[in-house]
Amino acid sequence: MSSRVCGRVLQRLHTPGSAPPAAPSGSWSRISSPSCRLRAGPRSEPPSRGLAVTGRGTMNVFNREMKKRQKNWAASLQDGHQYDYLRDEVGSRVADRVYDIARTFPLALDIGGGKSHIAEHLNKDVVERLFLTDVSEKTLKQSRRTEIPTTCVLADEEFLPFKENTFDLVVSSLSLHWINDLPGALKQIHQVLKPDGVFIGAMVGGETLYELRCSLQLAETEREGGFSPHVSPYTAVTDLGNLLGQAGFNMLTVDIDEVQVQYPGIIEVMTDLQGMGESNCAWNRRSLLHRDTVLAAAAIYKEMYGDEDGSVPATFEILYMIGWKPHESQSRPAKRGSATASFGDLSKISQPTSADKSQSR
Repeated sequence: MSSRVCGRVLQRLHTPGSAPPAAPSGSWSRISSPSCRLRAGPRSEPPSRGLAVTGRGTMNVFNREMKKRQKNWAASLQDGHQYDYLRDEVGSRVADRVYDIARTFPLALDIGGGKSHIAEHLNKDVVERLFLTDVSEKTLKQSRRTEIPTTCVLADEEFLPFKENTFDLVVSSLSLHWINDLPGALKQIHQVLKPDGVFIGAMVGGETLYELRCSLQLAETEREGGFSPHVSPYTAVTDLGNLLGQAGFNMLTVDIDEVQVQYPGIIEVMTDLQGMGESNCAWNRRSLLHRDTVLAAAAIYKEMYGDEDGSVPATFEILYMIGWKPHESQSRPAKRGSATASFGDLSKISQPTSADKSQSR
């Protein structure tokens, strides 16, 4: 988006006779499934400035305690189920990948499982017993009943309280993108898996909420002379395969999917993120936005990305990953130099012989 277009959008806010974007109210409107709600939420307390470094030398980008409070607050909402649509959708797609593996898993682990968004789509024929973890105690208390015997464990995704070689399957959906030490977390997942065990996960990718990010940056730059990060940094798909390989996984599969949700405006986008417990928790975030900046961002959002019906899209890039813990029974690539044919001979191999021609007659 060029500064010229941005200027035209912002100029409308100052044009006599033009109506500014409406301020948020207590009403709600349904535009599509899922519906979006307008609701005033509590303000986050100001965070400490700068980035911290843990004792292991890992960059501490996210305030994990703040994330726990956000998830607990979201779980305490009386109508919190109305914000579960994204987790339910991605959870079902992770479950589909579990079904694609033709085996039964005696013991499985769901990391950051929340309200059983994956487990509710599985059955005892696939998973015989499940351990479900989450950093939020209130979220665990709202986990849905499934036919799989489940044990809920209050645990941080960065510190798994399980012994090595314990689980046949580990799954995770929309939780790992808030981890400070993702390489370390993947190594822990690898450790708790049994040999020939499989990890199937989904996390938010780098292009998630690019509409919201760009609109806020342009508005804040114009109104305040600079911008701060209001959307959390996410992992790029180009890095994910390397991270899985470094953690010890093999037979890797990484693919991308996009989920696009329509909202009435930018306020509804941010309200739903708060209701999901997905608000920004980076240490260097700004906890408050000026009203003028929000109005400008709303106008930019609609101008740049708005649809003909007046709604705006919010794009969630979902990265799906599958990795196996090595085992001697798994297929392995042939040793280097063991080929018995050359690529240069492929054309000769594919050409029909005289015997083949005679048989075809």
